Amino acid sequence: MLQIKVKILYNKKIKVNYFHLVLRIPKIAKDSLPGQFFNIKVSDTCEPLLRRPLSIHRVKGTNIEFLYEVVGRATQILSQRRPGEYLDVIGPLGNGFNLTPNTYNLTPILVAGGIGVAPLLFLADKLAYSVERRAYRKNKKFKLSAKRYPLNALVLIGAKSTGQVLRKKEFKALGCEVKIATDDASEGFKGKVTELLKNILPLAISHKPLAIYACGPRPMLKEIIRISKKYNIPAQVSLEEHMACGIGACLGCVMNTKEGFKRVCKEGPVFNGDEIIWVGKEEVG
Repeated sequence: MLQIKVKILYNKKIKVNYFHLVLRIPKIAKDSLPGQFFNIKVSDTCEPLLRRPLSIHRVKGTNIEFLYEVVGRATQILSQRRPGEYLDVIGPLGNGFNLTPNTYNLTPILVAGGIGVAPLLFLADKLAYSVERRAYRKNKKFKLSAKRYPLNALVLIGAKSTGQVLRKKEFKALGCEVKIATDDASEGFKGKVTELLKNILPLAISHKPLAIYACGPRPMLKEIIRISKKYNIPAQVSLEEHMACGIGACLGCVMNTKEGFKRVCKEGPVFNGDEIIWVGKEEVG
């Protein structure tokens, strides 16, 4: 983890209210892991006072990419920052997705709700690279610079409408099968992405062992965990949470778990689904 001023290379709108930010961070790009985040000071003044956490969307060489939605004053300010300017950032922070050797024996299902797609593309990149490395170990003639072996993964993306569906082409470029769920039926399945997941799981689980990785609103994650327990599928979820310090000092982003309260910014933002204790009533996602 470092606090450092970094150069903006790119910051453009890709869809209504959604922006793609690229920062040059050579010292720590290679150390960043899927599911981790950076805490970003969006302006050079004290307005706004608090930094904003952004999940790492992709890492390419010395550049780190972010995907964010303009939802308030801070992200509006960030959207107005221009290439060549500098941002004060702290990162990489938090614990990301836990990828063990057994991970690669399971077929991944990535489930994204809205801007929750952001960390999952980096995860797909990492999984695809691991597939490529395994192919290289089996056949030394295989060139790592060649086109990647397709990633055998299923990606489910949920959005309100087709205009808010993000990164479909990028997932497909990795070889993923992509299915869309929209609330208004403007693309793909009509309904919640969790309903789509319930529809495809009975057939999918009959063919191969699965693992679920998800990011999105809490109601969606709560329902995904319920579904994963029903089918006895391991699940990891990345929580979206308001944060102040981002380093675990202020205790402003705690989550109740079977082992007591844990800090989303420090022990998370990624948790195993079966360790979370949900408190209060939440609408089903």
